[in-house]
Amino acid sequence: MNPLTIILCALIVIGTFLFWELVAWFTHKYIMHGFLWIWHRSHHTVHDHALERNDWFAVVFSLPSIGLFYYATLVTYNPYLIAVGLGILCYGIFYFIFHDIIVHQRLRWRPAKRSRYLQRMIHAHYVHHARHTKEDCEAFGFLYAPPKYEPGKFELKKDRRETQ
Repeated sequence: MNPLTIILCALIVIGTFLFWELVAWFTHKYIMHGFLWIWHRSHHTVHDHALERNDWFAVVFSLPSIGLFYYATLVTYNPYLIAVGLGILCYGIFYFIFHDIIVHQRLRWRPAKRSRYLQRMIHAHYVHHARHTKEDCEAFGFLYAPPKYEPGKFELKKDRRETQ
């Protein structure tokens, strides 16, 4: 593979990753809090289950990446489509670590040091989960939160039930 292809593929991975945050924001606001609230409601409900109906979204969001990897490697080789699939996969990994592990404590781990960015993201998600209804929610992003969500005094919620 020539160096230009490698650079273009790296740019495609980064661009796809950034674009996927817009896809996730749109989907979260208009689909999860819209006609598929029947799945997403489980995520806004306090419970002790290991899995939620909302977890089906992870399966759905992984399908484009899986399809691109399959098509671009087994049907016809295309490094640019592989790069798009990789960008989606990277977004999914970051989402899982931030959302499911750091915020909701589905696995008990948090970084010892939390940057202002991470505190703002966590706080924005807490604001989002302050409502347990389909309507009147805010802060729909997963990896970006506007500066208005900068917490005055940041308090990390320790118990998973507090984050739902």
